[in-house]
Amino acid sequence: MSPRYFCTLFDRNYLFKGVAMLQTLRQNCPDAHVHVLCMDAQTRSILEQLKLPDVVCLSLDEIEDEALLKAKADRGIAEYCWTLSPCLPWHVLQRNPEIDFITYLDADLLFYSPIQPLFDEIGDASIAIIEHRFSERLKDREVNGRFCVEWVSFRRDEQGMACLSRWRDQCMEWCYYRLEDGKMGDQKYLDEWPGRYSGCHILMHPGAGIAPWNYEQYRFAHDAAGGITVQDSPLIFYHFHQFQLIENGRFDRLSTFYTASCREPEMVYQAYETKLGQVIREVQSIIAGFSGGFVSPTSMRKRRWIQQLIPMPLKEIARQFIRY
Repeated sequence: MSPRYFCTLFDRNYLFKGVAMLQTLRQNCPDAHVHVLCMDAQTRSILEQLKLPDVVCLSLDEIEDEALLKAKADRGIAEYCWTLSPCLPWHVLQRNPEIDFITYLDADLLFYSPIQPLFDEIGDASIAIIEHRFSERLKDREVNGRFCVEWVSFRRDEQGMACLSRWRDQCMEWCYYRLEDGKMGDQKYLDEWPGRYSGCHILMHPGAGIAPWNYEQYRFAHDAAGGITVQDSPLIFYHFHQFQLIENGRFDRLSTFYTASCREPEMVYQAYETKLGQVIREVQSIIAGFSGGFVSPTSMRKRRWIQQLIPMPLKEIARQFIRY
């Protein structure tokens, strides 16, 4: 079986989530080869000690050039990570000519079932992206981007490389956490892709890209084997936006902005919490007491209050003091 190539990036604050994603990706795609951009030295050290199969660790100094460093000086942590979203697959393709097709993944995903159906659906397409699929009450959020940069694939062909190169240039020039002149972070650039590139495929599998912004419109159940289904199809991956690890050993799933009208799918979150518990124990067996990404209960309450009640302009000010 030919390798499937992926790339992702995260720092110590996303390490537990990132490792959970990598381990479940491997379980559901045994031929997965992943390049991980480690945003700090401790992340790389822990990943290398974990010895995850077919995971290649990269450091920032391996990818950063003068243009990236200039952008870095002008952007927040999240904005710089978004800037790197196209730069990482571009770098991997440039350094590894044997790779014909690569998929960028967000670190806060969890895989629940084999991902081969997604590659079957993509077929020979040059580019593959996925919509947010906002629930009806959140449709107005599509102004920030129709598509989600959680799964983005590129083939080493004319359209795939042209698209990736253009996206990279766009994000290097402008990638900020605000809606401005038809741009928003790294994601709104994707809006033009289906019309611009005939080889762009929009993933349609009902079990892919489930997330807080769309779960309320779906029906979840267990199949006969105990797997989780969405609309009677296997759940392939879920995006754990807003999920937080608390210092007291507990988890905080979502703000009431999402749960007020519909509770989160319990079986999906229980599986994630079980997996994170395993990863936390595994990592802490290497570095006792490692707590990257843990937040205090007080900080968590402040964060949820801001997410639920504060208008967006004031949130921009709050982000200077409370890390999202």
